[in-house]
Amino acid sequence: MDGFRNGDAAHRQRDLFVTLPGDMAVRDQQDLMAHPFFSLAKSRRTVPIDYAAGDVRIRVEGTAEHGIATIWDADVLIWAASQLVEARDAGLRTARQLVTTPHQILTFTGRGTSVRDYQRLRAALDRLQATTIVTNLRQTDQRRRHRFSWINEWKERADAAGRPLGLELILPDWFYQGVLEDAFVLTIERDYFALTGGIERWLYRLARKHAGRQAEGWVFDFRHLHLKSGSLARFANFAIDLRSIARRQRLPGYRLSVERRRDGSERLRFRPGGVLATPPEPPNTYPQTRGENR
Repeated sequence: MDGFRNGDAAHRQRDLFVTLPGDMAVRDQQDLMAHPFFSLAKSRRTVPIDYAAGDVRIRVEGTAEHGIATIWDADVLIWAASQLVEARDAGLRTARQLVTTPHQILTFTGRGTSVRDYQRLRAALDRLQATTIVTNLRQTDQRRRHRFSWINEWKERADAAGRPLGLELILPDWFYQGVLEDAFVLTIERDYFALTGGIERWLYRLARKHAGRQAEGWVFDFRHLHLKSGSLARFANFAIDLRSIARRQRLPGYRLSVERRRDGSERLRFRPGGVLATPPEPPNTYPQTRGENR
């Protein structure tokens, strides 16, 4: 499908999904929760993410101009997954080409609607479109690779007088199939959008994917978490961030505890039960700051 350039009006209309208004459950795609597809830094990252674990291979590349899409940019994909599942469950037809408004995306993801918020959304769309992923995940043959961007194309819509009508964006087939055809989605807490730290956000998604609602939760070795995150931070600094997050206990729905082993290594355990008692201010989404969890 090439909804922006080809086909007659009838074909184009069939290939459009006009997104739904109103509140709905927040859904996340499980592959995106389990693997390092996004930069955790608020500063621009141009160093590729290279990840290998078992048979899984992932490489994420960004351009010098835009850098790699961030975990805050991924909110657009969470919004898209939520829209697609909501429509499917209501018996509505969906498509990879979405017609929406910036206001709908911003309000769903807990952001403001100022001019600056709209500018940040455009920057996020640019990063999502400019980021390239190569992976063998969900390929029938592990030797095969699928290459795509998080958004194939996007554009702002306007009427004949130039008045803004909204946005159109095209999702990649890899993501679309993972949401609808393979049903690799989980419901997440809306309080997730209030988490301001990159590692904090990543940890919540990892906990929701692996720990779920199990009474004993899930436990990860610090070094395994460092590898799994794709972070560029030194391990010592990454470990400091993990301990700080465990002290703050802000991950919605989970309690965190640090366990020290006899050999001196540390593990982070996630158990159900935590709450986001005092949500912070809406995230200052894309400042040029140093560090990954500040």
